[in-house]
Amino acid sequence: MIEIRWHGRGGQGAVTSAELLAMAAIIEGKYAVAIPYFGAERRGAPVIAYNRISNKPIRIRSNIRNPDYVVVLDSLLGKFINIYKGLKKNGTIVINTVSPMIRDHRVAYVDATAIALKIGLVGGGIPIVNTAMLGALIKISNLVSINSVVEAIENKWRGEVAERNIKAVVEAYNSTKIKGE
Repeated sequence: MIEIRWHGRGGQGAVTSAELLAMAAIIEGKYAVAIPYFGAERRGAPVIAYNRISNKPIRIRSNIRNPDYVVVLDSLLGKFINIYKGLKKNGTIVINTVSPMIRDHRVAYVDATAIALKIGLVGGGIPIVNTAMLGALIKISNLVSINSVVEAIENKWRGEVAERNIKAVVEAYNSTKIKGE
């Protein structure tokens, strides 16, 4: 079983990304769950979401303590919360940044903010980076195919909203780098 923890701020779409990833895995015949974790958060407050993906039925629904991947939609969150907490020794951080400062882990990074702004994925003045970060995650993890993510997006949205989110996934997928590679 693969476990993912998403860190974002309210309004950035961390919960939606977890849901899209679960949908994409299910499209491929895998078992998947998306678990949001937040209280009375408001726009801009820290939010966490989780995914579990497996080839066998998933019975556990609790929070994830030792993820294989940690996806960080806002790199500034690392100043306030421990984004590395519990990350498996061979785990990977996927972070929205131009230049990662992380040293002890495998790091994949992409400027999801620039992608969101370029494509026009903005809500309430905040770049919505979730689908770009989903593209980065699937690039480095091969958890699901990009085609399954596109299908999940098309199942969730229509028209221009779907098109913009698909563009964000594809551009981030093609732009993601791994530190040291």
